[in-house]
Amino acid sequence: MKHLLCGLLVAGLLSVGVATADVRQDQIKLRDGHPTEYVVVSGDTLWDISARFLDSPWLWPEVWGVNPQIDNPHLIYPGDVVYLTWVDGRPRLGLRGGDSDGVRRLSPQVRVQPLERAVPAIPLRDIMSFLNDNRVLEYDALQNAPYVVGAENKRIISGAGDRIYARGELLGPDRLQGIYRPVREYVHPETGEFLGYELFKVADTAIAAQQDDIVTLELRRTREEVRSEYRVLPGGESRIQSMFYPKPAPYTEGGLVIDILKDGVDKIGQYDPVVLSVGRRDRVEPGDVFAIYSQGEVLRDPLTGESIQLPAEEAGVLMVFRSFDRVSYGLVMRATNVISIGDEIRTP
Repeated sequence: MKHLLCGLLVAGLLSVGVATADVRQDQIKLRDGHPTEYVVVSGDTLWDISARFLDSPWLWPEVWGVNPQIDNPHLIYPGDVVYLTWVDGRPRLGLRGGDSDGVRRLSPQVRVQPLERAVPAIPLRDIMSFLNDNRVLEYDALQNAPYVVGAENKRIISGAGDRIYARGELLGPDRLQGIYRPVREYVHPETGEFLGYELFKVADTAIAAQQDDIVTLELRRTREEVRSEYRVLPGGESRIQSMFYPKPAPYTEGGLVIDILKDGVDKIGQYDPVVLSVGRRDRVEPGDVFAIYSQGEVLRDPLTGESIQLPAEEAGVLMVFRSFDRVSYGLVMRATNVISIGDEIRTP
């Protein structure tokens, strides 16, 4: 539900056929006690705002359309008013400026926002570090990546401002590179299939010189000390993705929650980042929404004594915010029950 408004701001990106629209019309439900309008406040997200109106936010193509000129989520600011209306018997959401006369004109204008920023799609504070500092590589890519062999003056560890040396062929032509340390290996818990190595970026660096297979690097910014055997990969300082357009995830068979991106946590709740066993090869991309199903309990039949596996129950909803070849990172947007590693994910 929460993700409707995020998507409804990019209505031009998707078209829904008449047959699909007829099917989805019956599925669109307004939330009990929904408001007729809502004034956006600082700290809101588009997902949160849409959750105030609808039960099925991923059906946003059927609900948006009142203000087609609003096609960018970054045009919604604190003080704006989201309102509910009806067109041909169907619910629609619209937007008007909070300090205007209620009419959004297309003439050139300047909007002054000295302190407040536009409303993001989802709470970026919960995924900021994972958008830029973590990545997952295939086995071959990791083995072929250059590695740190040492630092000037034979130091064991290095920090910002130091010069280090790496050996190997750079995987990209960029002058800016990142230094990564391996964190964990992902394996599918049921099939045993290798899914990738996760790495964490500990430093941003720039190439100072290169001779044969030895690369000289200058450390610009470090989050941790740099040690030998850490890997050098393309992509130093970069802008993170901050705009997401939620949509129903493609059908995937056997998708699971395989890890949580928090240390010392075994139970998953709202706004926790998780790792999924599906990725780009399964057509999964940022913005895809999955329903989470918790594993059913195993009970003992009181009459026969045999073990019975209870069916899985829906426990929440998550949205993918970063995808790799065989795994993805997702953020739990709603949790209605306890979510655990090993829970199933399905198309909502």
